[in-house]
Amino acid sequence: MSTTKSIFVRPPFIGLFAFLIVFAFQGLGHTIMIVMEKWLGEEYVYHSAALMGLVGVVMLWYGMKYAGEVAGTWLGFWAGSLLWTGWVEFSFVWNANYLSVPDLMDPNVAGEIATKAEYLVMMSSIGVLMATLMFFLFNKDTKCNMFVWFQRNLKMRTGKPNRGYQRSFAAITCLETIYVIWFFYVVLLFLYNDELFGDRHPVTYGFFFVNTVWAIYLFQRLVRFWKVTTAIRYGIPTAIIAWNSVELVGRWHLITEFWEKPSEFALEMSLITAAIVVAAVLVIRTPQHTKAHIDDRPAPVGPGGN
Repeated sequence: MSTTKSIFVRPPFIGLFAFLIVFAFQGLGHTIMIVMEKWLGEEYVYHSAALMGLVGVVMLWYGMKYAGEVAGTWLGFWAGSLLWTGWVEFSFVWNANYLSVPDLMDPNVAGEIATKAEYLVMMSSIGVLMATLMFFLFNKDTKCNMFVWFQRNLKMRTGKPNRGYQRSFAAITCLETIYVIWFFYVVLLFLYNDELFGDRHPVTYGFFFVNTVWAIYLFQRLVRFWKVTTAIRYGIPTAIIAWNSVELVGRWHLITEFWEKPSEFALEMSLITAAIVVAAVLVIRTPQHTKAHIDDRPAPVGPGGN
């Protein structure tokens, strides 16, 4: 293995690339929706959204049937992202338009939309979210650190894991992507609701603080990973949790949310898109576990050295 390549398959780059790809795509997802709505119009936007979701289905099927762990994990992420944007988010857009739900305007900035109509409709999905989440919480074969922690500490285990259980990494990553995005969307939407808290409420500020600390803690763990597939699956929730803080800062108008203004920031969004592609190629070309091949430290002498 070349010296240059060996540098990029070591920590912190493996986890860092995974984080940056997922993190940047959160903003790019908003850009894609805005571009589709403005350029295609209501006449064709739902057709393209349906097609986008269908591409995600094909990627998921291929990842589950043919792909190995590295390719399957990445295919699962992209499949989940396309399914979420194409089928889930645009289904809420359609319902908001069908029901004539108005956007919620920002009381602090005249003419600015605080919460789009589709996200107000999305709040109604909390029942389905929490009901289906119980399956994952009680699943004895789960490998999710958070669910395992709850099962262990709150005595929620429903049995011993099945021996020889074969996991589909594409399916796991796809579902993880959808659920983590969905969960935090709903959390933020309920925090923004003025009848409950509001975006300037002490609870919202408290959430921002805890969320930011949590994101930093997860990130410092992520950049120590050697295995690329584990880094991706850990990087997805880490990046989305970190993005929550960005969403809140944008809600408070402390930064310019340029990803929601693609016509004004076309160059910047093009560079971000190109960077995502380059980083994804670098990570995909990384073997799933390279530590044993490139670790040039001398082996310990004595018992346990191997």
